[in-house]
Order: sequence, then C-alpha cells, then structure tokens
Amino acid sequence: MSNNWGVLKFIARRLLLGVVTLFIVSLVVFAATQLLPSDPAQAILGRDANAASTAALREKLGLDHTAFYQYTHWLKGMVTGDPGDSFNARQPILDYIGDRVVNSLFLLFLASVISIPLSLWLGGYCARKRDTTFDNVVSNAMLAVASLPEFVVGIILVLLLSVRVWHVLPAVSTIGIGQGPWSDMRGMILPTAVLVIGAVPYISRVVRASMIEVLESDYIEMARLKGAPESVVLRRHALPNALGPVFQVIALNIAYFAAGVIVVEALFNYPGIGGALRDAVRVRDIPVIQFLVMVLATVYVVTNLAADVATVLVTPRLRTRMQ
Repeated sequence: MSNNWGVLKFIARRLLLGVVTLFIVSLVVFAATQLLPSDPAQAILGRDANAASTAALREKLGLDHTAFYQYTHWLKGMVTGDPGDSFNARQPILDYIGDRVVNSLFLLFLASVISIPLSLWLGGYCARKRDTTFDNVVSNAMLAVASLPEFVVGIILVLLLSVRVWHVLPAVSTIGIGQGPWSDMRGMILPTAVLVIGAVPYISRVVRASMIEVLESDYIEMARLKGAPESVVLRRHALPNALGPVFQVIALNIAYFAAGVIVVEALFNYPGIGGALRDAVRVRDIPVIQFLVMVLATVYVVTNLAADVATVLVTPRLRTRMQ
C-alpha cells in the first residue's frame, strides 16, 4: 500500500508540474505574440486602411482591452475548450484548423506506433548480437541515417519512390478539405517513413546500450545459471529493466515528431498544423498562433509525463525509493 501511495504522490507531483509548465508557456506565448511588430488589425485590412477602420476592427477583435484582460480571457477559453476565433478567417479556431490538428496528430500516431516497436526490436537484437557483423553494420547505418535532416531523407525517398527510380507512391498528399488522413493511406506512407527514419536511430541505439548494460548485470547471470531460456531472460528480466532510460528517449522523439511534422508537412504538402502555423504567422493571426503553440507544448508535456510515470512503473528500484 505504501508503495502504491508513493507512486500516486509522484504522479500527482508530475501532473502539478505539468500544469505549472503549461501555465508558464502560456505566459511566454502570449507575451511573445504581443511583441509582434505589426498590428493584426492593420495586417488584416492592409496598408491603405484608415485609422477609423483599424480602430473599429481592433475593438471588434478585442485588441482595445488591456493585456491582462486579453490574457485572462484567452486562458479561460483555452482551459474551457474555446480558444476563440481566427482573426483572418473570422470563424472559431477549432472549426478553422480542427481538421489540420487531427491530420498532424494522426501522422504523429502512425510514426510512433511504427518507430517505437521497431526500435525496441532492433536495439534489443543488436544487443543480443553484440559486436557481430550484423550489429556493426546496423550501428554504422544508424549513425549515418541520424546525421541526415528530415528534408534530405524526404527528398531522397521522393526521388527513389515517386519521380525517378520507381513510381509507386505519391510525392504529395491528396487529402481534401474535410477528409480524414486515413482516406489517403498511400499518401501517408512517405511522410510517416521520414519521421520513422528520423527516430529509429536514436531510440534503437539507446535500447542497445541499455540492454547491453542490463545483460552484463549479476541478476541476469543468475537467471541464466538457473537454466532460464534466453528468450525468457530477455523478455522477463532484461527488457523491463532496460526500458527506464528508453522511455525518456521515446518521449523526446515524440516531442521531436510534434516539431518535425512542420518540415515534413511542408515537404509533402500535407495539410497539418505546420502549414496552418506558417500561414498564421504570415497574416499575424495571433489566436491561431497561440493555440497551435499551446498544442505543441501540451504534446511535449504529456509525453514527458507519460515517460516519467512509465519509467517508475517498470523500474523496481525507483518504486522502492518511493515507499
């Protein structure tokens, strides 16, 4: 009971820290958008707008209120699920870019469910075949791939699979307005592959290093001396104890996905938050900028929280310290 209570207190502390982190991010985001050099009302109306029209639009958009009122009003809307209206589209933000957020989250989900199991298997197998030809070849290949930026990997895949060598996959996404990303799964292959190729080298190398360290420990040797099959030793004893640091790297890579999708979406003309954020910055659509940055920050905080909790749950010595 005391062990469970210690874990629950840890989770509560991490939840509180996550909320505080998002609150600080909201302050920074709001302050940064307030410091943008141009006036959103002026950007919407254009350079030829007169002062009266600009003042009227500022009043309509709520820009004539104090910064404190604007922040508290915006924060209340974010907490209650109503982030406000887009200055440029003149419609609720969730209606305006809700589909784009879903598209990006779906791409992030696909990349995660492919890259994480693949990295765990590849890193574990390389650890088991340590210093063999297979391990050396894979390790060097992972180092080479890790050095390539996402847009280079994307261009190479497009040249190989779309326009030069083989014509088997579309070079750009054809998802229409109002259609879910699952309606064009062939078009999802290349964007997903770029993110997977970017993440697997980092996660698999951490899995390999962690597994090697665990496999050299005394309790693994004891399990082998007791006659446990190697598959049982790996699955029941080695892998759970090696997952602690791996979860942290997985969380960082999911956070990388949240930022990396911006480059990938631009490369494959994928209708996600990357294009929406670019367009919002160009026209000074402050509510959209604030909402999208908070979405990215929330993904980062939630993934790190999940990684911390998972690390504690799979690491017996950490749970023991919390008793």
